[in-house]
This record gives sequence, structure tokens and C-alpha cells, in this order.
Amino acid sequence: MTDRLLAGSRDRRPIAAVVVLALVLAGTLIPIAYLVSVSLMSRADVGAGLLVPAHPQPQNWVNALSGGLLQGVFNSLVAALAGAALTLVIAVPAAWAITRYRAGGRTLAATVLSPWLLPPIVAVIPLFTLLRSLSLNNTLPGLTLVYALSNVAVAVWLLEGFTRRIPAELDEAAQLDGAGGFRVLVSIVTPLLAPALVAVGIIVAVLNYNEFLLAAFLTQSPDAQTLPVVLTLMLGERITDYGKLAAASVIGLIPVFAAAAFFQRKLVSGLTAGSTR
Repeated sequence: MTDRLLAGSRDRRPIAAVVVLALVLAGTLIPIAYLVSVSLMSRADVGAGLLVPAHPQPQNWVNALSGGLLQGVFNSLVAALAGAALTLVIAVPAAWAITRYRAGGRTLAATVLSPWLLPPIVAVIPLFTLLRSLSLNNTLPGLTLVYALSNVAVAVWLLEGFTRRIPAELDEAAQLDGAGGFRVLVSIVTPLLAPALVAVGIIVAVLNYNEFLLAAFLTQSPDAQTLPVVLTLMLGERITDYGKLAAASVIGLIPVFAAAAFFQRKLVSGLTAGSTR
């Protein structure tokens, strides 16, 4: 009897897993599918609340591309990727110093992370003033610098678990061969952290790509505005072309989905490599 009960419970586990996976996929894909559907709707179809366009309007995609959308996508990609790279350049030595040399004691990592948890609106005025004093206000390099510095805390927090897994014996062996601290960090630690750097870099880049508040306040020129800002500018005061807005949103999703598909294995392996501390 016990064996039958165990066999029955084992048979139900795959079914439960499939059901949960189906619900997760439905919750993820249905909004995207409806967004694609809206991108082909006319204003009358949207107002009628249809799920599928009665008469598809591919002109919405042409109208979306005719504005500054591509420039916004390009600016978002530049700010996201360059900001993530600069974040990692700062975060790797910081995480290494915290874990290996106990810099700042046990509370430094939490102290560094705590300002990142504050609402970003509190930093808008100081950042605006600092960028203006550096002549970087309303520029893409200035926004990239802000993104890089604002995400250092979360990158250090994520990298801390990975750096703790690197054996201290590797440092000692390299130092016996005459390598200094900087050489150990560059030649030994950084290559070992490659999967973690990919995972954390993707996370930080996605955070930069989706950020709206700082981009809205710090960039006013079309040459520096990012995708979220460009999308909000498509909202009319009285009448909004939701088909055009949905088409622009789908176009903005393409780089994120492409990056997720391309780096999927590296992202999963990098996150699981630092899952234990």
C-alpha cells in the first residue's frame, strides 16, 4: 500500500510541474501577445475592447518607426551596455575587497546597498546639479555615468556571493610567484568570475534599459532621450494612438528578448554558480 501511495505521488509531481509551468508561461506570454495584437488595431478596435484586430493595421508599425523611436532604442542600448560595463569595472574590486580583505567589516555591503533601496526621485536634484557642473547635463554620456554609479551597490551585493567561492589558496599561490594584488585581481579573479560577470552585467543592463525616472529628468534633447522617454512622448494630451504606441513598445522589447535568448545559458549558469555562500 505504501509503495502504491509513493508511486501515485511521484506520478502527480510531473503533472503539477506542467500545470505550474503552463500558468507561468500564460502569465508571461498572454500580455505580450495582446500587446502585439493591439499594435495591429485601429483606434476603433481599441475603443471597442477587441482582443483581435478586426482589420489589421500594419501602418501602425510604419508610423512608430517614422519618429524618434530607433534613436531612443539606440540611446537605451548605449546607456544600458556602457553603464553596465562601467558598473562592473567598479563593482568587481569593491566586492573583492569586501570578501577577501574584510574591508569595512561585515556591514559595509549592506551599507552600500541601503541607498539603492531609496526612491530614485530623492537623487534627481543632486544628480541634475552635479551633471550641470560637469557640463554633462542633457547628454547620453552623463546619463550613462549616472546609470553606472547608481547600480554599483546592487552589483557589489550580487558579486559578493561569487567572490566568496574563489579559494584563498589561489591568491596565496599567485602572491608566492610575485604577483601583486592588482595582478591577482585582473589575471586570476576576473577570469574566474566570467560567468558571474555575464549574469550580473545582464541584470544591470536590463535595469538601465528599463529605467525611466532619471532619464526623463536628466535628458530633454531627442539626441539623448531613451526608449521609455520616447514612449511617454507618444501619449497625446487628448487622443492617444494606442496602436502606434503598442507597436513602438513591441519594437522596444525586441533587443531585450534577443539578449535573453542569446545569453540564456550563461545567465542561468552564472546565477547558479553563486547560489551558495
